[in-house]
Amino acid sequence: MIHAGGCHCGAVRFEVDVPDAPEAEDCNCSICRMSGFLHLIVPAAAFRLLQGEVELSLYTFNTGVAKHYFCRICGIKPFYIPRSNPDGVDVNLRCLDAPPENLRIVPFDGSNWEAHAHTLAHKSK
Repeated sequence: MIHAGGCHCGAVRFEVDVPDAPEAEDCNCSICRMSGFLHLIVPAAAFRLLQGEVELSLYTFNTGVAKHYFCRICGIKPFYIPRSNPDGVDVNLRCLDAPPENLRIVPFDGSNWEAHAHTLAHKSK
């Protein structure tokens, strides 16, 4: 199923192919806890940026592998390239226009990321 989404001001828009009965992670790491990001990790081929590439700002920290993209106008992070799945895209479930049906949200212990990141590796395949 294709779902559309974007940032708060509408400058950044995307669409994503969401699997049936998707699973999203609610991470407790510092950046996710502070921003309220709910993770829907998909293969890169399942994500299409429709507009707003020029409005995106990039933030990296720690290892620099994760690429956090924010709308420079409204400050919302609708998606990013995750360190756990650098071959995929992690969409903020809260930035979709409508939530997918049959969605399951599961906790993820990102505060202890090194010990648990391997459990996400299959999501971008």
